[in-house]
Amino acid sequence: MSFRIRPYHPSDLSTLYRICMQVGTNGKDASHLYRDPDILGHLFVGPYVVQEPDLAFVLTHAEKPCGYMIGTRDSKLFHERCERDWFPVLRERYPLSDYRAEAKSADGKMVSLIHRGHRVEEGLGAYPAHLHIDLLPLAQGQGWGQKLVQTFLSRLRLLKVPAVHLGVGKQNENAIGFYEHMGFHVIEEHRKSLVMGMILQQR
Repeated sequence: MSFRIRPYHPSDLSTLYRICMQVGTNGKDASHLYRDPDILGHLFVGPYVVQEPDLAFVLTHAEKPCGYMIGTRDSKLFHERCERDWFPVLRERYPLSDYRAEAKSADGKMVSLIHRGHRVEEGLGAYPAHLHIDLLPLAQGQGWGQKLVQTFLSRLRLLKVPAVHLGVGKQNENAIGFYEHMGFHVIEEHRKSLVMGMILQQR
């Protein structure tokens, strides 16, 4: 059966959560690190597909999701919506007091991020959109990641979004090389990560 890219459908949500966990450690399976199998998805999948489903694309193989491309056209507005509509419920579900004794565990760190919330990176106002892509191993190395990114970028261009950014861990050398090949450049360098970006509309 062949691969294909299609728009996100709400019935994909739980599967995308699982994919997020299966590639959650620099592209490798993170399920052994977390007690809660949904906690990564709550941060890095759910708010995107719920708030901006028109920017969510799913890669399937034999009609089953094996990767996805998600993001937002306006990071500032996205973060404001998360604070209003997404994180309040999660903060009630995952009170910090319940994780105080395991604050340094994988789950504890994600709960801290839930309570901190998504933040707009300072100095990236010229790159308002941002994206996330995840592919299971069976879909890697065949050009489908590139096609997903191109699909997403085409949608941003249609929406007249001027530029896009993303974050990537320095240890994830394959991903860095992939984004450089796609035309992204380094905007900022942090201790453990890079912020990369691409201009979409010339002013």
